Amino acid sequence: MADSFARAVASAFAKPRRPLPYPVRRLLQAVPLVLCIAVLNFFWLRLAPGDLADVMAGEAGAATPEYLAALRHQFGTDQPLSLQFLAYLNRMAHFDLGWSFRYNESVLHLIVGRLPATALLMVGALVIALLFGCLAGTVAAVSRRRWVDMAVSVLATLGFATPLFWLGLMLMVLFSAHLRWLPAGGITTPGVVATGWAHAGDVAAHMVLPVFCLAAYYLAIYARLMRASVLEVAGLDFVRTARAKGVSRVATIRSHVVPNALLPIVTMTALQFGALFSGSVAIETVFSWPGLGQLALDAVASRDLNLLLGILFFSSVLVLVVNLAVDLAYGWFDPRIEVER
Repeated sequence: MADSFARAVASAFAKPRRPLPYPVRRLLQAVPLVLCIAVLNFFWLRLAPGDLADVMAGEAGAATPEYLAALRHQFGTDQPLSLQFLAYLNRMAHFDLGWSFRYNESVLHLIVGRLPATALLMVGALVIALLFGCLAGTVAAVSRRRWVDMAVSVLATLGFATPLFWLGLMLMVLFSAHLRWLPAGGITTPGVVATGWAHAGDVAAHMVLPVFCLAAYYLAIYARLMRASVLEVAGLDFVRTARAKGVSRVATIRSHVVPNALLPIVTMTALQFGALFSGSVAIETVFSWPGLGQLALDAVASRDLNLLLGILFFSSVLVLVVNLAVDLAYGWFDPRIEVER
């Protein structure tokens, strides 16, 4: 009986465990990465010269040693770096991003208040870049070596090579200063209180220039990538088989070529999301767009380390979440990937 009981226990422990679902495994893998990002951000920002006390004392015109010491004691920057780091980790463990002494407000509240404007800008630019970039790349690939293909290639090269800040300034000069068709900056018209559709129309008018400016660069990337991907997929065996079975050229492109050609676009979207957030900083600065990019720039100028750490941590987590979502989207585009996992 003892031997049978021992064999039963051994077989129970030897039984292979059921693996965790893929999203759970990816989230668990992201935890040490988020912790590493938080630690690196903390120590890298401490290498920068100056702090918030220097900026505020300079603005007040009373940069005496006693005043600077009082400010640093209030901000907690007079403590040893190890104690500051432990306090920072304690806040992160409690999902507390700290307090912005510059704005005298919670960092999390500041980020949440600016997030809708940045999300509106980034989502609008990303949707336009994906739709028109994939469409232009597909048309260029179908019309290979014709004038349409050449026109798309030239425009994509110009969009890829043009600096975003310069394009924003030129658009502002043309459509705002000379033609007066669109507002030059901001998210709403100053002094105008509108609600409902009037408010939505006002915000949409202010979105046109910054969204188009931010989307131009990524539209060019997606157009070139989609063209190359469509040409590659069009030469595969299953496409030739579909054509041999009598499927029309338009149906073959729509049902067989384009869905398979979108996989590199999905990968590029995940990789470019962080760059898209970085590009929004320049666009928000040029067009005075009240988003996270403008808030981060103000935090750098004022040496508000708590606010800057919060924005960096939040943006890092956001990029990881988007990469996870895009990774899960592979199963929708190609069911074989889900099976292999």
